[in-house]
Amino acid sequence: MFWTIPTLMTWARIVAIPLIVGVFYLPIETTTRNEWATVMFVVFAATDWLDGYLARKLNQVSAFGAFLDPVADKILVCASVLVLVHLGRADVFVALIIIGREIAISALREWMAQIGASKSVAVHMVGKLKTTAQMVAIPFLLFDGVLFGLIDTHVWGVWLIWIAAVLTVWSMVYYLQKALPEIRSRVK
Repeated sequence: MFWTIPTLMTWARIVAIPLIVGVFYLPIETTTRNEWATVMFVVFAATDWLDGYLARKLNQVSAFGAFLDPVADKILVCASVLVLVHLGRADVFVALIIIGREIAISALREWMAQIGASKSVAVHMVGKLKTTAQMVAIPFLLFDGVLFGLIDTHVWGVWLIWIAAVLTVWSMVYYLQKALPEIRSRVK
């Protein structure tokens, strides 16, 4: 099931990464760059929900898709956060928290799968809240302006990215605690 519609949508998220980054190198007005990057991020981030929905609806769920989907999400988020740090819109400490957690939990999940205990680190609500906060904060910071004449997206984005960082640490602690009994039994 390598070339299913859901898997192609996941590949599209990966292809989107250099497009989102590349927008900031175009010789166009900053506001236009921000708008293009925001729209692209929102569209490609929405495919995360849509590809999962379609995989279930079309009965095209596959092990490869289950592997690739979170990888695409993590690369999209990490690349966007790095762009935001480069633009001075996000703190490097936030980037270290988000990227460090993604590496640590991915490694933990891989190890837990190898020892047959992947259920102990299955996705939990705190991880979903973390992802939601990131997926709202990032486009706000990419846009970096006033939306509808009312919402200062930079201010809201900074608050949300820090909330995402706190949720990121919380989710990492949660997953580590869930895995600790297995880790203890294997390390002896």
